[in-house]
Amino acid sequence: MHTAREPSLPSLIIVDDDLVTQARLQAYFEREGFRVRVAADGMQMRQQLGREAAHAVLLDINLPGQDGISLARELRAGDAAIGIILVTSRSEDVDKIVGLEVGADDYVTKPFNPRELLARVKSLLRRAGGAPAEPDGCRRFGNWTLDLPRRRLLDPEGAEVALTRGEFEVLALLVRHPDEVISRDRLARAVSGRDWNPLDRTVDVLVRRLRSKLDRSATGRSMIVTVRGEGYRLAAEHRS
Repeated sequence: MHTAREPSLPSLIIVDDDLVTQARLQAYFEREGFRVRVAADGMQMRQQLGREAAHAVLLDINLPGQDGISLARELRAGDAAIGIILVTSRSEDVDKIVGLEVGADDYVTKPFNPRELLARVKSLLRRAGGAPAEPDGCRRFGNWTLDLPRRRLLDPEGAEVALTRGEFEVLALLVRHPDEVISRDRLARAVSGRDWNPLDRTVDVLVRRLRSKLDRSATGRSMIVTVRGEGYRLAAEHRS
């Protein structure tokens, strides 16, 4: 679907119909060493991606024509690796939750400090680079396999199941510590590099998405168990 990404500098597409915001963010990120392209709507975004793939997209929710939520869904369906950060002037939790549900990695609410946005983008790209290969390589739980060095999830038939970065970080932490209750604080730091806020539903949304992919048993029991007031635990037979 997309042409190859250039390896030299991180590539970023800013999708916002406000020309002042476009110019301000483009100048800021270029000073920070990014190759930046801009788009005012979904059509221009597709044109940019058709010329060259991007490492990350800053995607305004309130766009003319196709909105940012549906564009995030389209982006994620076409590229499991691309980083997606939603930018919105709305404060309602529903926008943030729906955005995460369709595959966005993070979100920021206007007005924001460009330095905060830069930190979010860098954190996202850092996590996307993957961790160094571990001695044990793959972890198996139930009949599933999580290939940690390659950041791949394989189902019981050996087929790859696409994960967003946030989903991978949550699952990897749970799989590395089987039978241990992992707090929401710890999961939030793995996903976004910041402590969990009780009003932030990011971790819960990512767990719900993982359950929809992992839970195929007719018993109705989930592989990821909620421990009330504490966090989550992987409840599946595991082996290295």
